[in-house]
Amino acid sequence: MKASLLKKQWFKSLLSSIVSIFIGVVVGFVVMIIITLFSETNTVADSFKGIGIMLSGPFASKTTANMLMNLGNTIFYTTPLIMTGLSVALAYKTGLFNIGAPGQYIMGTVACLLVALFLQTDNRVSGVFVWILAVLAGAVAGALWGTIPGMLKAFFNINEVIVCIMTNWIAANIASWLFSATPAIWSTENTKAGFLIKVANNYTPKLGLDKIFQNSLADGGIIFAIIIAVIIFVILEKTTFGFQLKSCGSNKNASKYAGLNDKRNIILSMAIAGALAGIGACFYFLNPGIEYKYLSQYAALPAYGFNGIASAFLANCSPLGIILSSFFIRYINTGGEFLTKVNLNRYVADIVVAVIIYLAGFSRIILEGINKISDKIIDKKEDNK
Repeated sequence: MKASLLKKQWFKSLLSSIVSIFIGVVVGFVVMIIITLFSETNTVADSFKGIGIMLSGPFASKTTANMLMNLGNTIFYTTPLIMTGLSVALAYKTGLFNIGAPGQYIMGTVACLLVALFLQTDNRVSGVFVWILAVLAGAVAGALWGTIPGMLKAFFNINEVIVCIMTNWIAANIASWLFSATPAIWSTENTKAGFLIKVANNYTPKLGLDKIFQNSLADGGIIFAIIIAVIIFVILEKTTFGFQLKSCGSNKNASKYAGLNDKRNIILSMAIAGALAGIGACFYFLNPGIEYKYLSQYAALPAYGFNGIASAFLANCSPLGIILSSFFIRYINTGGEFLTKVNLNRYVADIVVAVIIYLAGFSRIILEGINKISDKIIDKKEDNK
């Protein structure tokens, strides 16, 4: 391994993520072996088959058509995870822990569905314009919801985690109340009880992905999410505004002493983070194959908001790395759905993801260990010259 490569921070971050993933997969494999040892129907060989199936992800299907369909669905479910991951990462760069992504996601859901359902159209061309309005509405709603903890943190130094937890549940109850209180507005004749009707022509453009991944939910949302991730990367790494945000996150007092407006940076960071989570909800629910279960929203927060934390920290909060980490998490979950082929519980995949998430929380510790090892290797190579 070249010493110059060991000096690159992005390479060290990548190694940190690989270590987390490797340990998670090993733990999952050990769990499979334990299950087979205490099973009357399984053998240890099934655990080897199981780990192979899980690592195959959507490619565990037998036919090409099913592989493409499962891959398309994996890509679709990756999209909102990328957006919530970006939401958490951007706030973290400013020194904030955005645990409010679930609430911002819910408010984005409410806003985009209000627009999409109120402005139903039979024309697909006008439907694209309604979709744009719906996404903008979701972004604004998420931004406003993210601004609440941002302002309280900036002006009153109230811990954003506490405020975010409260706003999460307020958003959940608003969503359940709003759609439950006015059932006459939403036609529920062609859907299940407690669900909203699917959006008609106001859905996310497919951009040809429906032709590649036939019979899947895949649409252009993944392309838009990748573009947004690139934009966030450019903002953070190549602009003065991004430098100010990161300076505020590194040392708020020092940045304030240098003349930077720390209050403005905190509020803008949380607003943008909220907008990203809101857009993630738009990309998910503005799909003709997805329905929104509003009736019990007050009882459970969306998993995407919390999984975004895992996605962000597994990528060490790198906007471009979040694309890969989000896809990997969904990839493993997809493979877990096929574990029943060898009589193993699909939730073993959840254990793997949970361990990876847990280790992602210690990514800084792992990264520090890698830094120490790389420094020793570099010093040794320089001494040999």
